[in-house]
Amino acid sequence: MKIGVFDSGLGGLVITQAFINCLPDYDYFYYGDSKHLPYGDKTSGRILSYTLNAIKYMISCDCRLIIIACNTATSIALRYIQQRFLPVEAPNVKVLGVVIPTAEVAACDNAANIGVVATSATVHSHIYRTELQKINPLLNVMEIAAPDLVPAIENNNFKKAELIVHRLVPSFSKCDSLILGCTHYPLVKDFFRNMLPKVKIVSQDELMADKLKNYLYRHPEIENTLTHYGSRNFEVSLLNSHAEKVAQKLFSKIELKESKSI
Repeated sequence: MKIGVFDSGLGGLVITQAFINCLPDYDYFYYGDSKHLPYGDKTSGRILSYTLNAIKYMISCDCRLIIIACNTATSIALRYIQQRFLPVEAPNVKVLGVVIPTAEVAACDNAANIGVVATSATVHSHIYRTELQKINPLLNVMEIAAPDLVPAIENNNFKKAELIVHRLVPSFSKCDSLILGCTHYPLVKDFFRNMLPKVKIVSQDELMADKLKNYLYRHPEIENTLTHYGSRNFEVSLLNSHAEKVAQKLFSKIELKESKSI
């Protein structure tokens, strides 16, 4: 039984690499829905449908624990999957998201003002504001959408990405912490850090591996079901030369395959 990682595209490979570096003995299955990228500009109904189909497929591929690395999918689909789908269709499977662990890190150190940069769908859901203010109701949370940032990163256009970040950062200059609320954003975290040297930049590739390790320690009933053969499987819903090039940039020595099942 594998640890599954799902993302709307290839950005989640950064999170997967962090998992493998921290917990190399486990078996991993990565699925990226590159056919429908980006999720951030889709309707909630489409995001839920795409995510649910992906989770069903990953369960059929023997994933026992699935991490939805996509912030947009987490914000729109996770609650439905946990509360409505899993209890009926797959009660032995656990599906987790990235929002709550990220909010916990951002809200520590007595932060008073927290910024969130994310996709349009994530920002409109206000999931980060909701989770942050559960931790501290007095937190001031500012959420700004960056709809052009994921396409720039996926197209390997980092000059454009840097310009987008440059346009965004003045709004966050007075924040204590800034959440990079998309799994693609670790690839431009240095831009944010260079332009906001006094702000704590919270990048999910730097925190999710420790959170997963801690979760497995606290849930031996799940950890004991996972196999430890060190296998790695990486699939996408649409494979082309561009996707292969992006994957190689994000994860060295990767063999990417196209899924024919969904």
